[in-house]
Amino acid sequence: MKRTLAILLGIGALLTIGSSLTFAHHAFYSVYDRDKTVKIEGTLKEFIWRNPHSFVRVEAPDEKGEVQSWVIEWAAPAQLTEKGVSSATLRPGDKIVVTGHPGRVVENHRLQLMKVERPSDGFKWEGNIQ
Repeated sequence: MKRTLAILLGIGALLTIGSSLTFAHHAFYSVYDRDKTVKIEGTLKEFIWRNPHSFVRVEAPDEKGEVQSWVIEWAAPAQLTEKGVSSATLRPGDKIVVTGHPGRVVENHRLQLMKVERPSDGFKWEGNIQ
C-alpha cells in the first residue's frame, strides 16, 4: 500500500512539473498582443536559427519615419525546416516585409511573426508558432 501511494505521488509530481514547464514556454499571450497585427518593411540584419524559437532582427522605419531595430520571434528550426526554410533562406541585407503580433510593450519593437515575404524573389512563409 505504501509503495503504491509513493508511486502515485511520484507520477503526480512529474505530471505537475511537466505541465508547468509547458505553460512557462508558451507565454505568447503575456508577451504579444494577439488581438493586433503590425506590418513592417525593412532590412534583415540578423537571422538567429535556434531552439526553442528562431529570431530575426530587422531595421525598419516606425510610423514617424525613424528607423527602429525590431526583434521578431519566429518558429523553431524543426517547424521551419518542415516548411522548406533553412538557416540560409534569409540573409542579412534582404529587404523583407514582416506581419506579426506586436509586443505588449510598444517601445520594445517586438513582433511574433505570422508572415514574412521577400519581394525580390517572391519568397513567402506564413504560419502559426506555438
